[in-house]
Amino acid sequence: MKFKADEIASVLQKEIEDFQGQVQTAEVGKVIEVGDGIARVVGLSSAMAGEMVEFEGGTRGLCFNLEENSVGIIILGDYLKIQEGDEVKTTGELLSVPVGDAMIGRVIDPLGNPLDGKGPIVTTESRPVEYPAPGVAERQPVKQPLQTGIKAVDSMTPIGRGQRELIIGDRKTGKTAVAIDTILAQKGGDVICIYVACGQRSSNVAQVVEALEANGAMDYSIVIAASAADPAPLQYIAPYSGAAIAEHFMYQGKHTLCVYDDLTKQAQAYRQLSLLMRRPPGREAYPGDVFYCHSRLLERAAKLNNELGGGSMTALPIIETLEGEVSAYIPTNVISITDGQIYLEPDLFFAGVRPAINVGISVSRVGGNAQTKAMKKISGSLRLDLAAFRELEAFAQMGTELDAATQKQLDRGYRMVELLKQPQYQPLHFADQVISIYAGTKGYFDKVPVEQVARAEKELLQFISEEKSEVRDELIKTKELSSDLEEKLKAALTEFQSRFKAEVAESPAGATA
Repeated sequence: MKFKADEIASVLQKEIEDFQGQVQTAEVGKVIEVGDGIARVVGLSSAMAGEMVEFEGGTRGLCFNLEENSVGIIILGDYLKIQEGDEVKTTGELLSVPVGDAMIGRVIDPLGNPLDGKGPIVTTESRPVEYPAPGVAERQPVKQPLQTGIKAVDSMTPIGRGQRELIIGDRKTGKTAVAIDTILAQKGGDVICIYVACGQRSSNVAQVVEALEANGAMDYSIVIAASAADPAPLQYIAPYSGAAIAEHFMYQGKHTLCVYDDLTKQAQAYRQLSLLMRRPPGREAYPGDVFYCHSRLLERAAKLNNELGGGSMTALPIIETLEGEVSAYIPTNVISITDGQIYLEPDLFFAGVRPAINVGISVSRVGGNAQTKAMKKISGSLRLDLAAFRELEAFAQMGTELDAATQKQLDRGYRMVELLKQPQYQPLHFADQVISIYAGTKGYFDKVPVEQVARAEKELLQFISEEKSEVRDELIKTKELSSDLEEKLKAALTEFQSRFKAEVAESPAGATA
């Protein structure tokens, strides 16, 4: 192969003519103190709050405190590699996270680096981790339901797209299970789910990812993991990264669901950073702006108006209480920010009522607006009936003689409690929930022994889908329980009732019950 000297010369000539020198300037400072995820730097006089800086080894940091003579920086990475005297340079950029469809199905850290060993994530777009929440004029009311697949939630504390519903309870009461079931219920729908594990054990995060993969939910989910072993700065920014990734889809007109598991650990990481930075401590040693830390995160959840594409971001923050102390600092803060809460009670959980939702304290401030007409129609009295049952149950424990009407109400209550129990990772379609709750509230399970209610419900749903599918199909299509459809449903339930009674009578277990 021969080289043509004149061709090479002409190319070089053109390159030299077109060459423009670009001068890149960066302010450089020196580390004077480092430890526990933070560094103090001198010499960065023009650094801005929230600006990204870069240390010698390529580790990034975030300007957190701007003081008279120094800058307090939180280190987003391994702070053990940084030493006193190291150089730090400003970047002039805000902290950003990569966004886009390439993230779906991946497990990443809060900076967007993959943790699942499936290779690099190739995406051209990024989005600032901190971003102003949409204003009032940019939103529309929350009206569209977000089905959780959990009977007790969809009937009594419904969640709408764009809502912020808090899941609160002691440790090991099934908070994560409620959130994961909600993610699984979006299968085959149009909702992109983001699960942020903040301060969780790595083994727990692995279990969640495994459950999502086993149920085919990773096809539309993103997992952001900042485990308990990660530095406090990463735990602090993890929820904001999740919100940024969700916002990218929301502003494209898509629907997203963000689970923050859990914000108690994020608040503790923020407290750690603030105390190390010598910010004045307030109640429970949290800094004074810990409310703003959570409010600016949760306010980003919204249902955008149609001019902006009508996308939505629904937030399910999780808060862990100690000994049911709902009036502690962080729980009260987050309760006051969100549009309702699902309170999970340890006593109910250990009594085998799962999900262990306390009907009295749990509330949705969107209410019936976030329900289909069919569900709204049948669940109206359910909450009051259950609350009345709990009172009667306490009264009946005194050993008082009860009249027939009270006894009947108690028996119905026991069956409804049994009916609202639901195994983990088995979300129900809204039509099945409507049929099941309708059968319970209208007394079709009154003659079924309490311990057989779960079996009766399972067989009923099977019977409807196999033999009376037209009833279920019409319910899915119209989302309304018209008088005509109600008559068909009653006829189907009566037929099932007679069939199930015969089965109970034949079996020896039924005879003894």
